[in-house]
Amino acid sequence: MKTIIRKILLSMLPVLFFFTTAVAQPPPPDHGEDDDQPAPIGSGLGLLLLMGGAYGAKKVYDARKRLAQ
Repeated sequence: MKTIIRKILLSMLPVLFFFTTAVAQPPPPDHGEDDDQPAPIGSGLGLLLLMGGAYGAKKVYDARKRLAQ
């Protein structure tokens, strides 16, 4: 029983080491700016809202079309 546990632990050590080093992220780059500026989300948010509205309008159009038949 001890040898099985030892083999399992020894085989898992490289896997655990790889995953802990793979998850690490490098620090953010320093561009010489002292103040934190928020990320621009205007155009992406507008596109998502536009696509969501178009999808909803199509669903309403299809539902009304089904009721009319």
